[in-house]
Amino acid sequence: MESNQTPINVFVPFFRVEECLKEIRDCLEKGWTGLGYKTVEFESAWKRYTGFENALFVNSGTAALHIAVAVLKSAFAWKDGDEIITTPLTFVSTNQAILYERLKPVFADVDQYLCLDPASVEERISERTRAVMFVGYGGSPGQLERIQNLCRQKGLDLIVDGAHMAGTRIRSEHAGLGVTVSTFSFHPVKNLPTGDAGMVCFKDNHLDAEARKISWMGINKDTYNRMGDSGAYKWRYEVEREGWKYNGNSIQAALGIVGLRYLDQDNAYRRQLMSWYGRLLGESKTWSQVPVPLNCEPSGHICPLLAVDRDNLIMYLNSANIFPGVHYQVNTEYPMFRHGLGSCPVAENAAKRVLSLPIHMKMTRQDVERVVTWIKKFYNEK
Repeated sequence: MESNQTPINVFVPFFRVEECLKEIRDCLEKGWTGLGYKTVEFESAWKRYTGFENALFVNSGTAALHIAVAVLKSAFAWKDGDEIITTPLTFVSTNQAILYERLKPVFADVDQYLCLDPASVEERISERTRAVMFVGYGGSPGQLERIQNLCRQKGLDLIVDGAHMAGTRIRSEHAGLGVTVSTFSFHPVKNLPTGDAGMVCFKDNHLDAEARKISWMGINKDTYNRMGDSGAYKWRYEVEREGWKYNGNSIQAALGIVGLRYLDQDNAYRRQLMSWYGRLLGESKTWSQVPVPLNCEPSGHICPLLAVDRDNLIMYLNSANIFPGVHYQVNTEYPMFRHGLGSCPVAENAAKRVLSLPIHMKMTRQDVERVVTWIKKFYNEK
């Protein structure tokens, strides 16, 4: 069986091209395409939009995660082998960022929202636990508020991996406010795409200052800031600690500035797509929809479905020129995380069934209807 219809892909990057080109042209004409200028502008716009006190623009969501873990380990004198409780149902960079700093990921199970289950997290806390890494799966905040309360009670730091959560709100506040540190991704397929970049938002000003140093090779004063200095030694800086070349650049930031203007509008449309899927799919013995928590506006980055015979369903949809995704293979199946295999049965079961339905800004109601029709056709033909 083959279909000649236009392909429907799980993600398609979306840019307002003319507005983006105008912002990029501004960088080119001023001759400033690196760190500073537009990166400062984007950080300021992100802080106004979200309410975060601090925001550091970096070159990827993975870099943001690494900076978050590295700064906390250094600031609070964590030891090699100390533990961070995390989810196995995520992109691998979430948990590799823990390994980068020679810490141990301890896996807790997920709940009905496919986010960390607070009860499972509490069970996994040990004397060596230093933090919890919460992933807002698909843009859902899950039970983040309960996780925050648990971390306060236990004296643990909370890192929010908000790679999917640009624009997610809980009771009108942006998700991740009030925690130790939140990170975000602006990868091309994310809701706020920039080519590839990220943001790391520390609650504490001192930790933000440390993050800025390590994201720019440990240097205490970046090139853009040195431009405002005067005197014979304006070129001089100190290298106060080791660091990495993780800074974002002004061309990436220019794309982010445009995308941020439309983020609420775009997320609202993504939620509309999810609503159409929900109504058209309905209830079934062969699939189940992943619920959305009350009192929140999710970003709608992923539209997950838990399906029986998932792999054959994917092949069937592919034959109809429909290309869903899988988010994610459970991390405990990878060699470096296999110590957690079997410890998270809900996540491991979900990873065998989860399907990411196509969702992006170029989709229409007719596209959603076509996807649902072929899903139902697959199960009716079996």
